[in-house]
Amino acid sequence: MKKPGVVRGEPAEVVRQLEQWMSEHPGVPIDTDRGSLYTARELYDTEAYDASLDARAYAWSRAPRSRRAALARALHDHAVDLALDTWIGGRHLVGVMGGHRLERGQPAYADAARLGAALGTDLVVATGGGPGAMEAANLGARYAGRADDLASALAQLAEVPSYHPSVDPWVHGAFDVLARLPADHDTLGIPTWHYGHEPPNVFATAIAKYFRNSTREATLLEVCDSGIVFLPGVGGTVQEIFQDACENYYATEGSVAPMVLVGTAYWTDELPAWPLLRTLARGRAMEQHVHLVETLDEAVGVIAHRG
Repeated sequence: MKKPGVVRGEPAEVVRQLEQWMSEHPGVPIDTDRGSLYTARELYDTEAYDASLDARAYAWSRAPRSRRAALARALHDHAVDLALDTWIGGRHLVGVMGGHRLERGQPAYADAARLGAALGTDLVVATGGGPGAMEAANLGARYAGRADDLASALAQLAEVPSYHPSVDPWVHGAFDVLARLPADHDTLGIPTWHYGHEPPNVFATAIAKYFRNSTREATLLEVCDSGIVFLPGVGGTVQEIFQDACENYYATEGSVAPMVLVGTAYWTDELPAWPLLRTLARGRAMEQHVHLVETLDEAVGVIAHRG
């Protein structure tokens, strides 16, 4: 006798069972066979964040697990993979990684935005799609080549520095900026529902949102063929540094992309990732492609030289 919640059979039959299960569970908020990446308006489809698709999907992902729900999440992430493969075709991406705690109005936020703008002139900027440095880089890339508009956007966003205590004014402020200063320059966000406390930023024109964070992290690093700039951050950023380093450690010379750590004192003394990274790279094909720089201009110069 078939146990409740177990999916069995050939692939076509499994999909049929899943479709039937989803039709019987109208609370499932996601499309497991979507053909495109998300937009910010799709994720924030209601005025109140708590009722939005983004919030509904997170709440659903935190519910007690069943085999069919796990399969639905896996099929959704696979569909996002396929949509992302299509989207990046013909584009060259550079990653910007950094902490989610950085607030609008802080000098470092404006610096990250200007970095995004400088990189976004010739490349597509990709981030983890969340708030903080990620939002700033997506914002800057969106307004690449439009310094006055970027400055105006930064000033307006500073009126709501954080998504705490409420996501709503934080999101609405960003949409207000885009309404006042339309900008369609391509930029990518790759967030995850694993971090439900980090709402996705609205400045990415395309959003590849995953349920499984390990898939999201690997994908984010993989698509950045033009290199990655690492701004100061903590746990997630350090993980990304060494996950990227592992890929480059085993890579051949022609497939190594630059790794650029910004902030000499930060990465040498405060959170000393650089000494280990430099030692790891010694004698490998990646050795000439890992960089520690002090300024954002230097970081842009490393990436530009690669191009």
